[in-house]
Amino acid sequence: MKRRKSREKALQVLYQADIAEIGIEKALENVFANESLDIRVKEFAERLALCTWKNRNEIDAYISKYSIGWKMERLANVDRNILRIAVCEMLYEPEIPYKVSIDEAVELAKKYSTEKAAAFVNGILDSVKRELEEGGEKEQL
Repeated sequence: MKRRKSREKALQVLYQADIAEIGIEKALENVFANESLDIRVKEFAERLALCTWKNRNEIDAYISKYSIGWKMERLANVDRNILRIAVCEMLYEPEIPYKVSIDEAVELAKKYSTEKAAAFVNGILDSVKRELEEGGEKEQL
Protein backbone atom coordinates (compact mmCIF):
# COMPACT_ATOMS: atom_id res chain seq x y z
CA MET A 1 0.00 0.00 0.00
CA LYS A 2 2.90 2.36 0.70
CA ARG A 3 4.11 2.01 -2.89
CA ARG A 4 0.62 2.75 -4.22
CA LYS A 5 0.56 5.96 -2.15
CA SER A 6 4.00 6.82 -3.57
CA ARG A 7 2.73 6.26 -7.10
CA GLU A 8 -0.26 8.52 -6.41
CA LYS A 9 2.04 11.25 -5.13
CA ALA A 10 4.40 10.84 -8.11
CA LEU A 11 1.36 11.13 -10.39
CA GLN A 12 0.35 14.38 -8.68
CA VAL A 13 3.86 15.77 -9.12
CA LEU A 14 4.09 14.79 -12.80
CA TYR A 15 0.55 15.97 -13.54
CA GLN A 16 1.34 19.36 -12.03
CA ALA A 17 4.70 19.71 -13.79
CA ASP A 18 3.10 18.69 -17.08
CA ILE A 19 -0.09 20.75 -17.00
CA ALA A 20 1.24 23.87 -15.26
CA GLU A 21 4.50 23.68 -17.19
CA ILE A 22 6.53 24.22 -14.04
CA GLY A 23 9.81 22.60 -13.12
CA ILE A 24 9.77 19.19 -11.49
CA GLU A 25 11.44 20.58 -8.35
CA LYS A 26 8.65 23.15 -7.91
CA ALA A 27 6.01 20.48 -8.46
CA LEU A 28 7.67 18.26 -5.84
CA GLU A 29 7.74 21.18 -3.44
CA ASN A 30 4.06 21.95 -4.08
CA VAL A 31 2.87 18.36 -3.62
CA PHE A 32 4.89 17.65 -0.49
CA ALA A 33 4.59 21.09 1.16
CA ASN A 34 1.89 20.26 3.68
CA GLU A 35 2.12 16.48 3.69
CA SER A 36 3.25 14.40 6.62
CA LEU A 37 4.04 11.18 4.81
CA ASP A 38 6.01 8.13 5.82
CA ILE A 39 9.58 8.84 4.71
CA ARG A 40 9.63 5.68 2.53
CA VAL A 41 6.47 6.82 0.72
CA LYS A 42 7.96 10.24 0.09
CA GLU A 43 11.37 8.91 -1.01
CA PHE A 44 9.91 6.42 -3.51
CA ALA A 45 7.47 9.05 -4.84
CA GLU A 46 10.30 11.53 -5.36
CA ARG A 47 12.56 8.93 -6.97
CA LEU A 48 9.77 7.84 -9.32
CA ALA A 49 8.76 11.40 -10.24
CA LEU A 50 12.34 12.53 -10.86
CA CYS A 51 13.29 9.42 -12.85
CA THR A 52 10.12 9.64 -14.95
CA TRP A 53 10.62 13.34 -15.66
CA LYS A 54 14.32 12.99 -16.47
CA ASN A 55 13.72 10.07 -18.85
CA ARG A 56 10.38 11.14 -20.31
CA ASN A 57 11.67 11.35 -23.90
CA GLU A 58 12.74 7.69 -23.86
CA ILE A 59 9.62 6.70 -21.92
CA ASP A 60 7.36 8.64 -24.31
CA ALA A 61 8.96 6.84 -27.27
CA TYR A 62 7.78 3.50 -25.85
CA ILE A 63 4.29 4.86 -25.18
CA SER A 64 4.03 6.48 -28.63
CA LYS A 65 5.05 3.25 -30.32
CA TYR A 66 2.01 1.43 -28.91
CA SER A 67 -0.61 4.17 -28.61
CA ILE A 68 -1.56 3.72 -32.24
CA GLY A 69 -3.52 6.67 -33.57
CA TRP A 70 -2.86 8.79 -30.47
CA LYS A 71 -0.20 11.46 -30.26
CA MET A 72 1.33 11.93 -26.80
CA GLU A 73 -0.06 15.43 -26.49
CA ARG A 74 -3.58 14.14 -27.27
CA LEU A 75 -3.56 11.63 -24.43
CA ALA A 76 -5.33 12.81 -21.31
CA ASN A 77 -2.73 14.33 -18.98
CA VAL A 78 -3.50 11.90 -16.18
CA ASP A 79 -3.37 8.87 -18.51
CA ARG A 80 -0.12 10.04 -20.08
CA ASN A 81 1.53 10.39 -16.68
CA ILE A 82 0.19 7.07 -15.37
CA LEU A 83 1.73 5.42 -18.43
CA ARG A 84 4.98 7.30 -17.91
CA ILE A 85 5.29 6.15 -14.30
CA ALA A 86 4.68 2.51 -15.22
CA VAL A 87 7.12 2.54 -18.14
CA CYS A 88 9.68 4.25 -15.92
CA GLU A 89 9.32 1.44 -13.39
CA MET A 90 9.58 -1.17 -16.14
CA LEU A 91 12.79 0.40 -17.46
CA TYR A 92 14.53 1.66 -14.31
CA GLU A 93 13.24 -0.28 -11.30
CA PRO A 94 14.55 -3.82 -11.84
CA GLU A 95 13.25 -5.14 -8.51
CA ILE A 96 9.63 -4.38 -9.47
CA PRO A 97 8.06 -7.09 -11.66
CA TYR A 98 6.44 -5.81 -14.86
CA LYS A 99 3.10 -7.28 -13.74
CA VAL A 100 3.15 -5.18 -10.57
CA SER A 101 3.90 -1.98 -12.52
CA ILE A 102 1.08 -2.73 -14.95
CA ASP A 103 -1.44 -3.67 -12.24
CA GLU A 104 -0.64 -0.54 -10.25
CA ALA A 105 -1.02 1.66 -13.35
CA VAL A 106 -4.39 0.09 -14.14
CA GLU A 107 -5.53 0.75 -10.56
CA LEU A 108 -4.39 4.39 -10.81
CA ALA A 109 -6.28 4.75 -14.10
CA LYS A 110 -9.44 3.29 -12.53
CA LYS A 111 -9.16 5.68 -9.59
CA TYR A 112 -8.12 8.88 -11.39
CA SER A 113 -9.40 8.39 -14.94
CA THR A 114 -11.99 6.09 -16.52
CA GLU A 115 -12.68 2.40 -17.03
CA LYS A 116 -11.81 2.85 -20.72
CA ALA A 117 -8.54 4.50 -19.72
CA ALA A 118 -7.70 1.52 -17.51
CA ALA A 119 -8.11 -0.86 -20.48
CA PHE A 120 -6.09 1.50 -22.72
CA VAL A 121 -3.29 1.74 -20.13
CA ASN A 122 -3.28 -2.05 -19.72
CA GLY A 123 -3.03 -2.61 -23.47
CA ILE A 124 -0.15 -0.21 -24.01
CA LEU A 125 1.80 -1.45 -21.00
CA ASP A 126 1.28 -5.07 -22.00
CA SER A 127 2.82 -4.28 -25.41
CA VAL A 128 5.77 -2.52 -23.75
CA LYS A 129 6.20 -5.52 -21.44
CA ARG A 130 6.32 -7.93 -24.40
CA GLU A 131 8.94 -5.79 -26.14
CA LEU A 132 11.09 -5.56 -23.01
CA GLU A 133 10.82 -9.30 -22.36
CA GLU A 134 11.81 -10.07 -25.94
CA GLY A 135 14.73 -7.67 -25.64
CA GLY A 136 15.75 -9.13 -22.28
CA GLU A 137 15.69 -5.66 -20.66
CA LYS A 138 15.44 -7.16 -17.18
CA GLU A 139 14.92 -10.57 -15.70
CA GLN A 140 11.47 -11.17 -14.31
CA LEU A 141 10.69 -13.32 -11.30
